[in-house]
Amino acid sequence: MSDESGGGPRALPIAGGPPAERADAAQNRRKILAAAADMIATRGVEALSMDEVARAAGVGVGTVYRRFRDRAGLVYAVIDHREREFQASLLSGPPPLGPGGEPVERVRAFLHALAERTEEQSELLLAAEMNSSYARFNDGSYGLYQMHLRMLIGQIRPDADAEYLADALLAPLAANLFRYQRHRRGLSLARIKSGLNELVAGLA
Repeated sequence: MSDESGGGPRALPIAGGPPAERADAAQNRRKILAAAADMIATRGVEALSMDEVARAAGVGVGTVYRRFRDRAGLVYAVIDHREREFQASLLSGPPPLGPGGEPVERVRAFLHALAERTEEQSELLLAAEMNSSYARFNDGSYGLYQMHLRMLIGQIRPDADAEYLADALLAPLAANLFRYQRHRRGLSLARIKSGLNELVAGLA
């Protein structure tokens, strides 16, 4: 990721897959990412260990280091793997999240799915988003989300400031605010989704 002082956004394989690789290498990559994701989910990102991930995945620790270089590289790979799955559902999955649904329903489904994704990986997303002042916005995923919402808002209300409203709808799903609401204020995921529904109702 770059900071606000220079450079471009951190490159992500938006709605694509990793480069073509041998079947055995691809299988090892999936096993490593699954083991890392499970370790993070059960013990937290601070407990992530390259050695333990290798043992859990049934591969040599050298394989983990060659594929991901270091612990930070592995963390970002876990985020990116889940991101590709999320974007595939958004761009080509079934409605209402995917194409074919009514615009209001698609906005609601998108925000709910993004809330669930943030719930799953809030600790990792927080670490990524706090990398610099504009890290969240420099990430390629944010641009896709913003473009998607602008398109749908334009269909719902052609006279609206779709660019501003897209940012406003994404703001509650910043990892720091989301974690504050969930873990400090005790808001349930269902309550957050209900609040997002109220915001979407304002569009209609």
